[in-house]
Amino acid sequence: MSITGAAVALELEVEQTLPMPLTGGLRCGPGELVALVGPSGAGKTSMMRVLAGLMRPERARVVVGQEVWCDTAQGIFLPPQRRHVGLVFQNYALMPHLSALGNVALSLLHLPTAERAVQARRWLDHVGLTQEQQSRRPSQLSGGQQQRVAVARALAREPRLMLLDEPFSAVDQMNRQGLYRLLADLRRELSVPIVLVTHDLNEARMLADRLVVMDAGQVLQQGTPASIHNAPRNARVADLVGIHNRFEGVWLGPDETTPGLGRLRWLGSGAAEEADNTAMPVLTVRDKGRIPPGQAVSWVIPSDGVTLVGERDRSEAGDLSAQVIEARHLGEISLITLVLADAPGTPMMLTLSGVQRLDLAVGNTVEVRLNLDLVHVMPRRSR
Repeated sequence: MSITGAAVALELEVEQTLPMPLTGGLRCGPGELVALVGPSGAGKTSMMRVLAGLMRPERARVVVGQEVWCDTAQGIFLPPQRRHVGLVFQNYALMPHLSALGNVALSLLHLPTAERAVQARRWLDHVGLTQEQQSRRPSQLSGGQQQRVAVARALAREPRLMLLDEPFSAVDQMNRQGLYRLLADLRRELSVPIVLVTHDLNEARMLADRLVVMDAGQVLQQGTPASIHNAPRNARVADLVGIHNRFEGVWLGPDETTPGLGRLRWLGSGAAEEADNTAMPVLTVRDKGRIPPGQAVSWVIPSDGVTLVGERDRSEAGDLSAQVIEARHLGEISLITLVLADAPGTPMMLTLSGVQRLDLAVGNTVEVRLNLDLVHVMPRRSR
């Protein structure tokens, strides 16, 4: 049994309008895990089907290592059976009449019969199933155990690319944590690219080296989870990756006293838009020199950029008074929603841990400090 091999990388570029729009590309290095995220209908599964050879695209190029799997310009299109892809599906896709051992052995038909059982048992040992569990049929296994069989079956093909399509969504939380640990262990041993499709943003951020954010068949942005969360390309990306603290504003232009800084007027939302926005705060934030004065913008600040300070400590430009309107205590963390006195109609969310959160209740007045160095400003496009 071999779980390692020559390190290979994946490169994909695709552009098509039919049978559904699909535009963009991705790269995934050896042993790297890239997560495709986006709403239903974003094109995540279609992108995976292109990689697996289950869909022939209008225009695309797929290269794994030194092998060209698809190049429509040159008329190259390898069928799925020649691509050596390990597929793990949401619904396991196991043969119900076969044991776990028999299911894995199906991936080893190129070996002599006696050798298939030996290799299948080794792979099932590797993913943590006991010999007694290996003899059971899928209906006699838990969801987490069935998914381990599916992983073993995919690995038994000694794939050059692993594709995981919502692999943990049908598994309860306790089994899901065990599968996360299994995937982390396998990644240390695998030298092949891994592409994960998931709707769970927390799962994507926890497991992936890089995110590929998709919407309406188009790749909008890709990068590390931290880079996308701190600097989304536009407001749509901010929404898709679950950034709660996104606000509207007007870019006033460069700061006259400090090079590299600019002035941002915070605009209200909802009913507050009817009010005089000149009374809203003006924030001094980083200026990359790309936004003209008067441009309507959206801006975000990560939760790490929002902290609570004591009233007597309020001294900086980013310090504001606020009132707690919702406090949800979830075990070791609390989700706090505030309304800022200086910015009416603009709720702000904090995620807190530690003893500080225990004293917060609805109706409390608090002082909030914004780390203005972490504010990211995006031009707002007119529709």
